[in-house]
Amino acid sequence: MLRYTEEEKQEVIDYYLRQSPEGTEAKFAQKVYAESVIGHTHAVWDIHASDGRWWVITNPTNLYSQDQFPNMDLAITFHMGLCLRIPRNDLRQADVESVRPFADVLRSVTDCEAALGQANDPGAFRAIGVRCREILLAFVHAAQDACAWPEQDRPQRSNFKAWVDWIFDRFLGGTDNRERRRLIKTTLKEAWDHVNWLTHSQSGKWTDAEIATNAVSHAIGMAISICVRHLRGVPGQCPACASHRLFPEEGKDPENLEVIFERPVCGNCGWAGEPVPTGERTQEQLAQIIMREGKESDKCGIMQTPLMEIMGRQGK
Repeated sequence: MLRYTEEEKQEVIDYYLRQSPEGTEAKFAQKVYAESVIGHTHAVWDIHASDGRWWVITNPTNLYSQDQFPNMDLAITFHMGLCLRIPRNDLRQADVESVRPFADVLRSVTDCEAALGQANDPGAFRAIGVRCREILLAFVHAAQDACAWPEQDRPQRSNFKAWVDWIFDRFLGGTDNRERRRLIKTTLKEAWDHVNWLTHSQSGKWTDAEIATNAVSHAIGMAISICVRHLRGVPGQCPACASHRLFPEEGKDPENLEVIFERPVCGNCGWAGEPVPTGERTQEQLAQIIMREGKESDKCGIMQTPLMEIMGRQGK
């Protein structure tokens, strides 16, 4: 038998009674097995009731008559197959794209830094300017796609300087952020002016291309950091104890195992913010070993009679 809390036991009994006709009594409930498959832990409960014996299997919870499924392994196999058959549209899909829009921008910065090492003539220096200009535009495009912006007076999509004002007036609003806002806006706009000059210059030097690359890398790094903190709801300091020791904590949603969630957590008092989707796990990460708790058995369950219908009540 496996350990369980009284709260767990009561939840299972309450579920069983909700699925049963009025007047049904649950006489005994015991957690007998648990199996974790790709992060989903399914607990199996043996329920003795006034209308017979039942398996209650969790995550999602469902019940099965032991008259039809006398073998527990057979019930688990059927339950897991039923879970896989649930249409994916029935599961809430996390909006990962809204909080990870800057990955391509950062990759472009890395590519530009690599191209700088190969540049050795004015045409190549101008090409570095073009790359840097595209990176800055990609940043404001990504920021536009990451948030819902008002339609009224919205700048044209590639109006870089206007969008810099829009983004950081929102993400760094208020008088307390005035100097931060001024710094990031000035840094981005000055980088924009320099790379546009380099793009059309006939006398640009390698140093100019290096300055453009470094300026864009620095400005983009600061800008993305501010945007990501805003999108993930990370406060400047802990709202509970005012500590600045905030760090990201990764978690998962049982209904969206492929999605990585993070939330800000205070290292001082333990305060935690709201989780947001931040990425997706690879197939290799999802392909975890099946974990089992309970008695090992080499018995094989074979149905003697074809299963034409499921007896009893079907929960969700």
